[in-house]
Amino acid sequence: MMELVDKRQSGGLYERKWERFKVSRQGMLLSVGLDLAVPKTRSCQLIDISQGGASISVNTTIGLGAHYYLTVVGVFAKVGCAEIYRNDHRIGVQFIKEIDEDLLHEIVRADYFTGGVATRKKDAPPPYAKGLERPQFSLQRT
Repeated sequence: MMELVDKRQSGGLYERKWERFKVSRQGMLLSVGLDLAVPKTRSCQLIDISQGGASISVNTTIGLGAHYYLTVVGVFAKVGCAEIYRNDHRIGVQFIKEIDEDLLHEIVRADYFTGGVATRKKDAPPPYAKGLERPQFSLQRT
């Protein structure tokens, strides 16, 4: 009798190498064409990320090459990516060089503290400065 085994749980062929973190961060894809002309940018939404790759959502994949740089809003880093799969508006990328844990945690922490860019409510304006109130000026006419 043959026994079915879920390879993802048994450490087999489909086991992930890195832990994935679900995030909702805005980003930009920066691609350079074969002509090395002005880089082309397009906005994207980071869906999940690990040290070795990420899933990204874009409005359109038309004109997007297979290699580009990913930047995440609020994080000062540019990560080289090689596309692994493209499924409609969703793209899976592998990082050319895996990112270090500090950068990964910075991206995940930023998403956690903001509640995700896409889901964050814009109720009140941010405070002027911690512990201070915004000065109020009024002009009096004579």
